[in-house]
Amino acid sequence: MQKQRYFIELAYDGTAYHGWQRQPQSISVQEVLEDGLSKMLRAKTYVTGAGRTDTGVHATQMFAHFDLEGELDPIQLTYRLNRWFPKDISVFEIKKVTDKAHARFSATHRSYEYRFHLRPDPFKNKSRYILYRIPDIALMQKAADILLDYTDFECFSRTNTDVKTYLCDISEARFEQNGFELIFHITANRFLRNMVRAVVGTLLEVGYRKLEVEDMHRILKSKDRGKAGASAPAQGLYLTRVRYPQEIWIDE
Repeated sequence: MQKQRYFIELAYDGTAYHGWQRQPQSISVQEVLEDGLSKMLRAKTYVTGAGRTDTGVHATQMFAHFDLEGELDPIQLTYRLNRWFPKDISVFEIKKVTDKAHARFSATHRSYEYRFHLRPDPFKNKSRYILYRIPDIALMQKAADILLDYTDFECFSRTNTDVKTYLCDISEARFEQNGFELIFHITANRFLRNMVRAVVGTLLEVGYRKLEVEDMHRILKSKDRGKAGASAPAQGLYLTRVRYPQEIWIDE
C-alpha cells in the first residue's frame, strides 16, 4: 500500500523542552509528538520538522510531516492528540500533502518574533526577555535596517555547524512597540542556527550604545561570530509563521 504524507501544524511553549529535535537524554518536542502519533496510529511514526528550535524557544506555528500507510481521520486524530499531549503542546490541523512535500525543504519563508517586556512583570518572566533598562529602540531599528543590505550572515551563526552556506534572504527586520511590549519581527527564506538570538543580542548592544549603528556593517563583513553580540535569552524567541507553496496541499 502506498504511503500518504501528512503535514501537522502545531504550537508549543518551549520552556520545558530541550528544543525541537529528539535528544538522547532530554525531553524534546519532537519526541513528545512522535510518541503521541505512534500511540494514536498504533504504528511507529517519525516526524520531520520545519526547523530545529533551541532549548526554551517557543513556536506559535510549527509544521512537521509524517508518512502513513492507509487513511486517517485528521479531525479525530487532532482531537485525540490534543487530549493526550501535555498542555504546552497543541495541534491545530493535520492535512494531506503531495508525496514530495517536505516540512523543512519545501518552506519558502519563516518568520520569528523576539518578544521583550520593558519593565519587570511576574507574568512575563518565562515568556519574554525582561529589560530592566530601556534601550534606544530607534537606534536598534536603524541597525536592523542594515540587515536587509546583506545576504551572508556567518557572523550570527553558531560556530562548528555543518551548514553548507551562510546565505539568507532577509525580507523583514522591524521593531513594534505597544506599551511595555516590544517585539522584533524578522522574516527570511532560511535561518542559521542561533541566528535570530545573535542578531537580537547585537541590536541590544546598539540600543545600549555599546556599539554604533555603523558597526553592523563591520560585524557583517567580518563573518566572525566573535565580533557580534552575545545571544539573547531563549525565552523571548518565537517561531511564528512557516510558509509553503500552495501546490503542496491536497484539497479534499
